[in-house]
Amino acid sequence: MQRLIDILFSSVALLLLGVPLLAIMLVLKFTGEGEIFYVQKRVGKDGKLFGVIKFATMLKDSPNLGTGTVTVKNDPRILPFGRFLRRTKLNELPQLINIFNGSMSVIGPRPQSQRCFDAFPDELKPVITGVKPGLSGVGSIVFRDEEEMLQDATDADRFYDEVIMPYNGRLEQWYASHRNLGTYFGCIWLTAWTVVTGRAGALYKLFPSAPKPPPPLERYILGNNVAGRLAERGA
Repeated sequence: MQRLIDILFSSVALLLLGVPLLAIMLVLKFTGEGEIFYVQKRVGKDGKLFGVIKFATMLKDSPNLGTGTVTVKNDPRILPFGRFLRRTKLNELPQLINIFNGSMSVIGPRPQSQRCFDAFPDELKPVITGVKPGLSGVGSIVFRDEEEMLQDATDADRFYDEVIMPYNGRLEQWYASHRNLGTYFGCIWLTAWTVVTGRAGALYKLFPSAPKPPPPLERYILGNNVAGRLAERGA
């Protein structure tokens, strides 16, 4: 059933978004480095690598520059138009092709590069790769502002490996254990809500059993007011 919905969703979306997608392609062709698409190998279902399709938003040699596959807020490798695409998440739209061809689903664990996948706790990796990766999902919703989190960290790589990815892994494990049409459509609604409002806290109201964020991430995910109240209760 989910595969049928994926096909229907991606087909309709590609048809409806044809003109905006073409406009973005033309802008990319005549700005920056002239690249339109960027295909990166990511870890998919059963641990197999596949090519994730995105609009090009960074310098061609970005993986070999700066922080490598970890992107921080205001990363100098991001091109001017690419910054807009990343902020609005429009850079992810070409993955509708991945959904249509069956390598991804609309909702699922976010496919990671090998370096980022390796940062997941080992015991969670088989669970996460047991599910087809998604265009969005609980991890994508919660870590929509991941670049800002890394920007504020003293050591971005260490914060990513020791704080972000262990919690991200728990979220993806939760989704794999609660995967059904309810969480599927719930995550679609939450994705739209988060894009419009910039707030990911609604996830914990819709899915109360989802793992709560650790203290270092509370203010980013829940907002300063909620994080402050939680701190007061802890005190």
